[in-house]
Amino acid sequence: MIPNRWRTVLIHLSRFGFAIAITAILLQFSFDYLEAIIYDARVRIRPAPTPSGLIETIVVDPATVQTLGRVPNADDYRNLLLRLQGAGASKVVSLINPVEAVGSLDETRALAATAEAMENFVVAFDDVPLSGEQNALKLTAPFDKVRTAGAPVPIDQNIFARDGVTRRMMLAYQGLPTLHPLLAAETNPVIGESFKAHGGYTPKAFVGVFDYLKSDQAYVQFAPTGTYIPTSYLSVLRDDTLLKKFRDKIVIIGRDIQTTSQDYVRTPYSRDIVAMTVVELNANMFDTLIRNDAVKPVPKWLNFLATAVISYATVLIVLLLTPTTGLLMLGSVIGGFFAVSLVLFWPFGYWIDVAHPLLAVFICYYFFIPYRLIIENRRSWEYYEKNRLLTQVEELKTNFLSMMSHDLKTPIARIQGMADVVRSDSNPLSPRQNEAIETLRRSSDELLEFVSSILNLGRIESKALQLSLQSKDLNALVAEVVAKLEYLARSKKIEIRTEFDTLFSTKIDPDLIRQVLSNLVENAIKYSPPESSILVSTEERDGWIVVQVADQGPGIPEDELPHIFMKFYRSRNAKGSTIKGSGLGLYLAKYFIELHKGRIAVDS
Repeated sequence: MIPNRWRTVLIHLSRFGFAIAITAILLQFSFDYLEAIIYDARVRIRPAPTPSGLIETIVVDPATVQTLGRVPNADDYRNLLLRLQGAGASKVVSLINPVEAVGSLDETRALAATAEAMENFVVAFDDVPLSGEQNALKLTAPFDKVRTAGAPVPIDQNIFARDGVTRRMMLAYQGLPTLHPLLAAETNPVIGESFKAHGGYTPKAFVGVFDYLKSDQAYVQFAPTGTYIPTSYLSVLRDDTLLKKFRDKIVIIGRDIQTTSQDYVRTPYSRDIVAMTVVELNANMFDTLIRNDAVKPVPKWLNFLATAVISYATVLIVLLLTPTTGLLMLGSVIGGFFAVSLVLFWPFGYWIDVAHPLLAVFICYYFFIPYRLIIENRRSWEYYEKNRLLTQVEELKTNFLSMMSHDLKTPIARIQGMADVVRSDSNPLSPRQNEAIETLRRSSDELLEFVSSILNLGRIESKALQLSLQSKDLNALVAEVVAKLEYLARSKKIEIRTEFDTLFSTKIDPDLIRQVLSNLVENAIKYSPPESSILVSTEERDGWIVVQVADQGPGIPEDELPHIFMKFYRSRNAKGSTIKGSGLGLYLAKYFIELHKGRIAVDS
């Protein structure tokens, strides 16, 4: 046999082992789609990040196309670059390939010369060259000397959540950095110093960077669509007052004419087809790296620990708590974990997995609920069997007491009758004989009282006791009881005084109330010292009939007062005396009074 202490330890170890096993199994599977939905919810709930103020965007919008009657041509493109150069823009990033600009050969060459001359101008491509393919992004002549860079837009199309939403950005591929970290290093001195210390691009300069298929990636700290308000391409060409806003800013040029889905991306803020322009997406990417506040996925061991703890908590809740309490507690655990994940996400920027712990809750819950039901059914069956056995024993006990009590009443009556015959005989008895007959009579009275109490107890427990209500004068009933017990009081030289208020007749069961009054007065006589007095009074008070029996006995200790009306209870003073008692008198008195919708109380 295993000791109880070790059995308890083994039970807890088995539960914890199950939680660890579920955690290990769950973490073998990726639930990126569910995790992405919860991630997006956290992005929308938390306050939006504050833009750095270093980025401006220019878009070819429908108004530009409508006013010009066409898309901007090579000459428009060149004029835009010249105006931005004159405005003092720190960097001009074009998402529009200048090769696509329509114009004469002279206009095209002029555009190429202007773009080549601007050292702060770069054409960004949604692509990244492989290692050794440095010329993969090179433009065709006459733009072959214009600076280009990779600025890919990762979309969860075939990997991760596979829902077509953009959440990530690529910082480098095969060791070659993209445009975004390079511009961030030029703008943020801290990042620039880190680059210098490492002799060039290093992922250590940025927070939240993770490795995926030979690429360095990070999650974008998205701001809601419309945070970076674009300036119309046409307005920049015609309104000189707007140029000052571009001084010392990174200017991103792109399209927003709603003719192709390639100019737009879905984000955590919106899954619509036209959700956010690629221009604004790049603004979010640049700002995330400039502020250096990318979302940081927590280490795998922390996700494992969180899932294991929640799994173990779920197992304990299902097995140890009641269903209602368990559901409330389980809801609190899930809600609390969601709250913790939100607090970690904002303001600390940590992303802890929620999908695995959430699935662990459901798996543990639905795995152990049938086990809990089996245990509960077995316990219910055991309780039912025990209750059935106890009911049978109780019935046997009640039947035995009832049978015994009925059988005892007849011989007791005979003993009392013979005692009365002997006492009423004309032949005088000696004092010793008189004392013996008196002892016999008292003993038979005590035995009859005990038998009656047992019979009443049996009637109470069998629910067979019914009130037989009659209109009676309670004063007369009290006087009758006092007169009957006068002889017992005289034997101890105790005076019983009565004070009766005038009372109207009330409906009572006279037999039961007689037993109550007899018990109270007889107890007063038994426990009062010789040559003392007892007061029995009645009065009408606030619509109630109040009967009081006051004696000068030893009293009852305060700590025993709440127990004196319990079945078979006798106080320490009563047990220490020579006075006999069953401990049923006050229990029956309380029951009979409450059956009459009354109250009984004691004051010592």
